[in-house]
Amino acid sequence: MLRNHVQQTMGAAGRRARTGWILLVGIIGILLALAVSLVYGTKDLQLSTVWQALFAYDPDIKAHQIVQDIRFPRSLAAALIGAYLALSGAIMQALTRNPLAEPSLLGVSHGAAFALVVTIAFVPDISIVGATVSSMTGAGLAVLFVFVLASASNGNVTPVKLSLAGIATGMFLSSLTSSIALHFDVSKEMGFWYAGGLANMDWRAVKVLAVAGLFGILIVTALARALTLLHLGADVTKGLGIHVQAVKTLAVLAVLLLTGSSVAVSGAIGFVGLVVPHISRMLVGLNYRFSLPVSAVLGSLLLVLADVGARMINPPFETPVGVVTALIGVPFFLYLVRNEKGRTA
Repeated sequence: MLRNHVQQTMGAAGRRARTGWILLVGIIGILLALAVSLVYGTKDLQLSTVWQALFAYDPDIKAHQIVQDIRFPRSLAAALIGAYLALSGAIMQALTRNPLAEPSLLGVSHGAAFALVVTIAFVPDISIVGATVSSMTGAGLAVLFVFVLASASNGNVTPVKLSLAGIATGMFLSSLTSSIALHFDVSKEMGFWYAGGLANMDWRAVKVLAVAGLFGILIVTALARALTLLHLGADVTKGLGIHVQAVKTLAVLAVLLLTGSSVAVSGAIGFVGLVVPHISRMLVGLNYRFSLPVSAVLGSLLLVLADVGARMINPPFETPVGVVTALIGVPFFLYLVRNEKGRTA
């Protein structure tokens, strides 16, 4: 017994140390990626010019304006959105116990899009704060509908029922969104949402992301241990005295805050929430106290690099960042599907 305790302690210490090193390397990678994103774009800048724009800003110099008003908020927004989508994906996979889950599975993204298109149709000049509130409200109503639909048969919500209800709701809301966009002639305004892009980021978007994300991350941090147990099964969680329904409710609220704010400012950027949590678990294991911070850091790094790639693929034109993440995510998705088939065969 003593030997097992020592081995478990050493194992936990090893995972903690590995997590620390991964986070350190990841943060350094994010800083380097942010530097690259500030230097390269439609017009390449010198690193010294970027440094001066950040720490000795002169509003009369056009290059300084480009850095401060366009590239810096865009890069920060990419880092925040990447972290939020990765965290949301990790939470969704724990809630549904489905390794292929991501924020769109419970209708979060589709609900946000539906609310956004309705808002744009009737209030064309709405502010970004209003659009964010609208998106999060739509996402929340969609999730509520998914849970009601999943429990309609016998009141027992299982991961399979939840996934099927989410897929059906997502398809229904997607059809409604397209119809409304065509009817009210706002397809062009919604085009950015479907492609997923960061071209219109500004400091208002960063502030919205920071405020919404602060509350979301606080909830996620508090739920890390419970999510680990929930991933192992509701019976295990109940047996340890944890209120499963309260954990699920708070976890969904965190997803709404993180994904809703991201969708409102950047549109549908797929696969980050699918790919990154898997990589995190491969690196540090199933314990969400370790995998959640690693997911956040790797999600940030992935989306900042994807945004740099989106600007470099076809200059001076810009490729939507959602296309770049799809190029990464689709092969990974096929790999996961193949793996799951192998396990169940």
